[in-house]
Formats: sequence, structure tokens, C-alpha cells
Amino acid sequence: MNRKNALAAGVAAALALGSVTMVATQSTAAPRPTAAAGASAGQPGAGFKAMTADARAEAIRTAGRNAAATTRELGLGPDERLVAKDVLIDTDGTRHVRYDRTYRGLPVIGGDLVVHLAEDGTVTGSDLAHRGAIRIAGTTPKLTAADASAKAVRHARHVKKAKAGGKDSTLVVYAVGKIPVLAYRSTVTGEGETGPTSREAVIVDATTGAPLDQYELHQNVTGTGNGVAVGQVSIETTQTGSGYTLTDPAHGGTIVYDSYNSPQSNPRQNARPFSKTTNSWGNGTTSSRESAAVDASYGLAKTWDYYKNSFNRSGIRNDGRGARAYVHVDTNLLNAFYDDNCFCMYFGDGSSQNGNTPLATLDVGGHEMTHGVTAATANLTYSGESGGLNEATSDIFGTMVEFYANNAGDPGDYYIGEKLNMSGGYMRRMDNPAADGRSLSCWNSGAGSADVHHSSGIGNHFFYLAAEGTGAKTIGGRPHTGTTCNNDTFAGIGKDKAAAVWYRALTTYMTSTTNYAGARTATLQAAADLYGANSQERHLVSKAWAAVSVGTALPDPGTPTPSPSTPTPSPTTPPSGNALTNGSFEQGTSGWTQSDDIITNSSLQAARDGSWYAWMMGYGADAVESLSQSNVAVPSTGTPKLTFWLKVSTQESGSIAYDTLKVNVNGTTLATYSNAHASAGYVQKTVDLSAHKGQTVKLEFAGTEDTYLPTVFLVDQIAIG
Repeated sequence: MNRKNALAAGVAAALALGSVTMVATQSTAAPRPTAAAGASAGQPGAGFKAMTADARAEAIRTAGRNAAATTRELGLGPDERLVAKDVLIDTDGTRHVRYDRTYRGLPVIGGDLVVHLAEDGTVTGSDLAHRGAIRIAGTTPKLTAADASAKAVRHARHVKKAKAGGKDSTLVVYAVGKIPVLAYRSTVTGEGETGPTSREAVIVDATTGAPLDQYELHQNVTGTGNGVAVGQVSIETTQTGSGYTLTDPAHGGTIVYDSYNSPQSNPRQNARPFSKTTNSWGNGTTSSRESAAVDASYGLAKTWDYYKNSFNRSGIRNDGRGARAYVHVDTNLLNAFYDDNCFCMYFGDGSSQNGNTPLATLDVGGHEMTHGVTAATANLTYSGESGGLNEATSDIFGTMVEFYANNAGDPGDYYIGEKLNMSGGYMRRMDNPAADGRSLSCWNSGAGSADVHHSSGIGNHFFYLAAEGTGAKTIGGRPHTGTTCNNDTFAGIGKDKAAAVWYRALTTYMTSTTNYAGARTATLQAAADLYGANSQERHLVSKAWAAVSVGTALPDPGTPTPSPSTPTPSPTTPPSGNALTNGSFEQGTSGWTQSDDIITNSSLQAARDGSWYAWMMGYGADAVESLSQSNVAVPSTGTPKLTFWLKVSTQESGSIAYDTLKVNVNGTTLATYSNAHASAGYVQKTVDLSAHKGQTVKLEFAGTEDTYLPTVFLVDQIAIG
């Protein structure tokens, strides 16, 4: 679902009062460390320097002391405050500070941001989930908390027989879009996929009660399984006066409890630590309650070691503290989940559908612990495309943990839950997500509306192709296919490099509202940081995204770009007569690269034709956006031209160009439109491309808006011919 649509009636009401709408994540361009400053090829760490817990805590305190100055430098409002959440430091001293945002003391959903600073403290760039200052009419809601709870129950989608109390409704600012609104975030419980007391977050407009978003609070791995089968392994325990406990002192004091089948609604109700007088645990079968605990302890230790040895990350929150894990949760529970509120992981025992096989497998343990890492970094919202990215991130690193562990009983592969004895032999496949009949292998315009466990297939497929490339392979004794959505063939960069790129993108550039287009931008920047802007690694990352229908591949840095004096052969014009791909946007973002959620089918504005169009600017604050398509073949005959339909609406007045939309070809501006070109409807524009006849070019629409009144540029039906 496009994030602009999530504002629904609340935004429509704001528009009626004269405001204008639009979008989420924005990145300001700035120099960032190259491969020389970060990790070199094959070097672990994703470019980050190791920090002790004390050093990290001091770095966060320093970021907190600088928060007020940072707020002013970013142009945020006087009622906003930044709360330092995490700090990462590159090997060259560059800092990446992650903040949460409040407005008049209220939490801002979608207000998180990352600030990038040079070693001397100079701000060099920023990535914001919501661009610009927060502006809302007031913080006094028309609805009471009880009213909001009732509305939330009515709008809950993931649970049945839902209920919520007023104390479960918290006033927030919802900034997932161009127009922030005062809202309530409610916790609703009821019957759902995770049991009779499933929980769902529902966000409603505090004025109208209209639903703005909803998502499950438990990030679930559901399915059927066949046991862990890690065999005889070494695990870390703690000796007490009377014996031993499954407390792992080598990994932050991670401790495994027996839930004793406490209900999922209160999985710690009957829980107690595993303890015994000898240091031998389990018998390899479910006849011993200790066997599942061994699986969990071993898997979580391997996950910790993977993050530490690969990225210098010390535990889930990078603070050296281990989490609690509970096995034998509930009865007949085909589920495992992470709960950030209690810093806990829970593992069910399966059900009769899978022979009551516990879910504490290597890749599931890595998956759940990674949900914690995501919560501590990008905090990807668990709905829409960001929810798919959240799940994909857990699948990616759960898989990497499996490879890292190198366990003979569970060799590394790109199947998720292959040891869970599921029908078909796996829960998900990263090499061919659509093989399960539900998951998406290729991005499409409906990806945001799919279940997050299914839309995660896009990210999973990208990662597999980036790591392994195309073609059939046998990995971990299992067959893998490397098919693509565009019939391309290419080599991979290797799983360790692909993981380093994803980790740096997650921890340094992604925010809570990042979608697949944003993930492409983040990973390309991460690849440039680690391996160089003109590296084969970055090029192949772009090819892997194009292979799952997200954007287009960058030019091969090994192939010189033809100069204007050396025209390329005459291009083959598509049957439509349009040299562009998806010029009317009816295939969503296919073929286009966008800095934000620019391409939309939101009903808040109208397309010139069909239902999809490009909506640029409209913040009423300093902002930039871009929409581009590369490798566009300009016809070599006749008088080639660019045509498109443009509608400009603005709150500016007069003929001075405060806000602009530029048409750039290969970086040269050929036409400029501004707030002075305001129109009641769409107007067709024509740009002469004769100077680029016979060339392959990059077409870009670049928007810029100043600090004050907003201007919206709507673009549709773009053609080159």
C-alpha cells in the first residue's frame, strides 16, 4: 500500500483546510565514506568501528547534548525534540546518529531520522522518515482515549472479537506522510494468527477516528516444522552453588526459560529458568524439555557471534545485554515471535500438524533475534512495504546465521524453516519466493497490501540474487534456482558482501517508513560506502534490484558511456512509440527510480489518465525530490521530443519561482517549471531532445521546495518519441 494512501480521511480533512500533502523518507545528498574509509572487499564490519559499551553510551550522551543544535540545523520546529537512540562510528571517524522525534512531548510515529557527521562534528547529510518540521493544528484531541479505543476495535483487521481499553490508547503524532496528524495509537487484543490473545496496533485520527494504519505487534514466524537437529553441540552455561543454569555469560547473560506451557497471552506466567545439577542438557528428542532449550541457546549464541564477528555488534541493541528466551510456550503453538517491550523471544512447540516439533531452529532463532536488531535500528514499521522489508531482514540474517554456524545437521541454504517439517519442505524460499504459491518474487504495485510474510519475498529474492547471482545451484544439499523477473543473467557478489551491504543500509540509511524503492537507494549508497561508487559490487546490487522489478540497473562501470560525439546505434522503439518504460505509471514504480513515495494511486489527487501518477513536492518546508529513469534510448531519426502532462497547485502567489520542478537529461536542465505555472488542470508540456538524438540518456524530474508555502507538481503520461 502506498504510504500516501494511509492518511485517508484525516489527510483529506487537512486538505480541505488549505494544506497540501505528500510523502515520507527523504535523503539529503552529502559526501559519504568510500571503500577506503569503510570495510574493504571481504572485510567484516560493514565499515563500522568497534565500541565498548561505555564508549557507545558516551557517544549517545554526546548526541543527546547536541540534539537541540541538530534540531535547529535540520530546520525542525520549535516544539520538536530529538531523542538520541544509537550511534555508529565509521573507521574514519564519520558518525551516524539515529534519533527519535517528539512534538510537544508526544511521540512522533514516522519521525525517526539519521544524521551523518564528519569526524569534526560537521553535519554532512541526513535521512529522515518525515522530511521537514512537524506542523499540526494543536495537541488537544476531539476524541477521548475511550473513543479512540472503540474506533480501534472497529478498525482492527488482524484480530477477531477484538477489545481495547482506554488505557491502551496513547496520543501521538502520526507523520507517515506529508501532512502529520494528531492520532491515537491503540493496542487491540483478540483472536488471531498468533492465538486467542493476539495483539494489533491500530492508529486512528484523533479528530475523525479514521484509521491511519494497523499492524500486528508480534512479528511472527508461523508454520510447521521437523525439529532442529543441531546434534551434539557445545553451549555456554552458568554454574551456581547447586548446579547449572542455561544462562549464557559469554553472550550478555542470555537466559533460556521453560515457559511450562504458559498461555501465549502471558507466556511468562509459569516460567522458570532451566537448572540442574549436571551440565549435560537434553537428549536430542522432544521427550526431554531441555532439547528445545539447547536449540534456542545454541541458535541465539550463534546469532550473537555472527553479528559480533561480522559487524562488531554486541547483542540486539549493541549494548552487550542478552535477551530472555522462552521455549514450550502455550500448547499446539505453531509460532515464534520477538517482543521488544520485554526484550524477549518466544518459541512454541508446534502442533499435531508438524508432529509437535519445537520452532527453535537455527534460522528461526536468528530470524527472531534480528527482529530485535531491526527494532533497535531502522525500526521498520510492521505493515506495508516497510513490513515486508522487516520480515525480509529477519529472513536474510537468519539465513546468514545458518551459514555462519556451519552445523552439519543444519547446513546453510536459502530455505527458511526447512527443518520444520512443513508441507512442501520449507516455510519460505529466498531463491524462488513464489514457489510457495503466496510469496512475491517480483515487486508490483500491490506489494504494500500483501501480508508482510509474503511481500518479504521481494527482499529475500533480491538478497539471494545479489549474493549468488542467476542460474541453478545446489546449496546445502538443496536445489536453488536463480531466475529473475526480467530474464537477466549475472553473477553475485557473495553472501558476506551482500549481507554487509544490507546491514549498513539497515543501520545507517533506512528509517521506519523505508519502502522497496527506498531500500534500493539505501543499499546502493551502502555498496558505494563499502566498495566504491564505481564498483562492480554496487553495479551488481543494482542489477539484483532490477531483477526483482525494483528500479533499473546502473551502467556497468567497466563499460564506457558513449560520448555525444559517438552516437549509439539506433534504438528499437517499443510498440507504444514511447522510449520510456511505464511512462503512464500504471505499472506502479516499474522502470523508475524515486527518492520517495512519489509514484502513487492516492485518491487525494487525480491522475491525468488511469489511476497512477507522480506526485512531487508539497511539503511547505525545505525539501528535494527526484524521479528518474536511466538507459532511455532517444530516437535517432526525426525530431525527438519529451512530452508529459503537468498540473501545478500552490499556496505561493506572484510570479517569483520559489518552488521548482526541473527536467534534466544527463544532468543538464532542459526545462524549469515553478509555482508561477499554477494551473487548474493538467497541461501538456514539450521538451526538445534533438541535442540527444540517438543517445542513451538519463531522464530526471527534480523538485525543490523552499522553507515556506507548499507547491504540488503532478506529472503523468510521460513519453519520448
